[in-house]
Amino acid sequence: MKYLCQVWFETAKISAISAEDGEKLTRDSIINDDRLRDSGHLLVALALREPSTAMTVRVRNDAVTTTDGPFAEIKEHLGGFVLIEAKDMEEATDIAATFPVARYGSIEVRPAYSIKEEC
Repeated sequence: MKYLCQVWFETAKISAISAEDGEKLTRDSIINDDRLRDSGHLLVALALREPSTAMTVRVRNDAVTTTDGPFAEIKEHLGGFVLIEAKDMEEATDIAATFPVARYGSIEVRPAYSIKEEC
């Protein structure tokens, strides 16, 4: 079964880490990703740029509007996501607990499915 692991950072905490700690976090994350990929659990892992680089898109009454950056002031932000394969939620949460980025925020784990296959 597939699980989406959303990486939520405490914005102030992740912004305050030193360059050295940031580099270590990146190295540790690459090592962990490689280990999970080799074991067949990791399907996709992507980091996201800072919220200030985002665009919000809305469609209302066929009118498209876009807004720069985050829509609201936030204390946490989505920093990335990891799609994994696991036999059940227990294994999925065990895998998520190995993510080095969990030291700087939280990992939300949700079962994922294809809407095409659900029809």
